[in-house]
Amino acid sequence: MPVQMTVTPESFPIAGSFTISRGSKTEAKVVTVRLTDGVHVGQGECVPYARYGETVESVVEVLSALVPEVAQGLDRKGLQSRLKPGAARNALDCAFWDLEAKRAGLPVWQLLKLQEPKPLSVTYTLSLGTPESMQAAAEKEASRPLLKVKLGGDGDVERIRAVRAGAPKSAIIVDANEGWSLDQYKALAPVFLDLGVKLVEQPFPAGSDDALLGLDRVLPVCADESCHDTASLGALKGKYDAVNIKLDKTGGLTEALLMRDAAVEAASRSWSVAWSAPHWPWRRPS
Repeated sequence: MPVQMTVTPESFPIAGSFTISRGSKTEAKVVTVRLTDGVHVGQGECVPYARYGETVESVVEVLSALVPEVAQGLDRKGLQSRLKPGAARNALDCAFWDLEAKRAGLPVWQLLKLQEPKPLSVTYTLSLGTPESMQAAAEKEASRPLLKVKLGGDGDVERIRAVRAGAPKSAIIVDANEGWSLDQYKALAPVFLDLGVKLVEQPFPAGSDDALLGLDRVLPVCADESCHDTASLGALKGKYDAVNIKLDKTGGLTEALLMRDAAVEAASRSWSVAWSAPHWPWRRPS
């Protein structure tokens, strides 16, 4: 039986709201893809990202146009050249992986001949807010080993002091979401180090990150918006100390694994690599 594909937009409420430097949201809007061969069902989903010009409607349109192609035999391998990296390809790529795993009766890690996944320490993200609200949020999550804190520029020192006061034992990484200038990095980095911050994610706009070349990065810097797929890695050399791999950027697990391998090879020389799904474990190269 040909593989049948359905595409469904879905929305899930967020407890309160979630804020980064670019805005706030009160719900998570996703697009779900389901594939069935009449016996097995594979499922994948994505979160369209406005930062890259994606909307739920545009992703649904792109994926819906592939329904007849999937029925005619489009597979995961063909998908890699059929769609560009992004949320739409991620949802379908992961649905293909899920269907393959269901058919084989094996988890995906065994299909890939990878080691069995083990527990990892992951981040719990604190939304951008006033120092008072962020301290209160940190106090509620103070038992967590690793907090990721969203920042936005002015007032960031006060925010981190408040988070540190609320969670004195947690390790902290910060995510500026392209909200800093070079002068802000130079001013904030030593202060953050004193407050126990381990790393900053994407401090500068992706189009302005040449400022990192030759910079004494006393506080390690991770690429997020500057880092998409394997092809994007070359432009990051000399700028970043780590990369954040997200399936909605790579266009799915297939490309993410290729990117991971390329980044690990680079890490053996100078970089670190991290996965984000969406949590962020920090790893130094061995």
